[in-house]
Amino acid sequence: MPNEDRKYIYTYACSDDELDLCRMELRCLFGREVGPSLFESSIEVDVSRSPFIKERIDVMYEGDSLPEIYTQTEQVELQGKTFKVIFVKTNDLSPEDKIEYDERRVIEREIGMRIEGEADVNRPQLVYGIVTLGGRWYFGAYHKNQATWFRHMKKPRSYSIALSTRVARAAVNIAIPDPVGIRAIDPCCGIGTVMVEALSMGIDMVGRDINPFIAAGARTNIAHFGFTSEVTLGDIADITEHYDAAVVDMPYNLYSRITPEEQFNILVNARRIADRVVVVAIEAMDEMIAEAGFTITDRCIARKGLFSRHLMLCE
Repeated sequence: MPNEDRKYIYTYACSDDELDLCRMELRCLFGREVGPSLFESSIEVDVSRSPFIKERIDVMYEGDSLPEIYTQTEQVELQGKTFKVIFVKTNDLSPEDKIEYDERRVIEREIGMRIEGEADVNRPQLVYGIVTLGGRWYFGAYHKNQATWFRHMKKPRSYSIALSTRVARAAVNIAIPDPVGIRAIDPCCGIGTVMVEALSMGIDMVGRDINPFIAAGARTNIAHFGFTSEVTLGDIADITEHYDAAVVDMPYNLYSRITPEEQFNILVNARRIADRVVVVAIEAMDEMIAEAGFTITDRCIARKGLFSRHLMLCE
């Protein structure tokens, strides 16, 4: 939720293939289109949730010039903790105004000398960042993405057509921008790729799959990473609970024997059991999605080489 009393500066990066997916995820997390590379928001998002967000600065001080920042940072109180100052390299400066390495280190030292306390560049207890955006300078607590999803790439059970961890994590964030109080489901959970990402973010998500061997694989993967959740066996049509959100990675004709009627049945039941659904498919399904009673409110295409997946946010 927005906190108008607070201001945050975020940086992000993605490959060309992921640009469409990245922009959609950020739209859902922040409720608007954001600027290239870095942006300001009153919404606080855990920096490690997104596979694309790199850093977040919780703004404490801001000014039109560095000397203004230098003066303000003299007020920082460390309460006996060690600290470090990082110059955030991502900015919107023009090429001729680019700040080179040596100057960045000078700025870090200038701020560090004004903060009363012990600096520790290796294992600081507090980390602060300095960044420029829109002609102004911002200073505050610095948070770096821990890329927790990266270790989820190596699962005990896997298969080649499973969603990548990055796409799965973005799909969860698109479906569930604010996880507080949300109950979610992956009703075609496969080996649990989406579930692992959701559970790693503290999201309450259960799973289901019609294939007993694949459902067992999901349970194995979830337990492997130290998470707990329910993965039931059976058809989506048999689900009686209602959920706030769902991620549905549609079975594909290319890889499995599924008819259009069966795909439509999945969509109809997804509409029945969840208010907000992200449908992932190898092609656009606009007509079938509309016939199932959904409205597509946002969409993107995530590409990887010659293969692509359509993500459609349906409500």
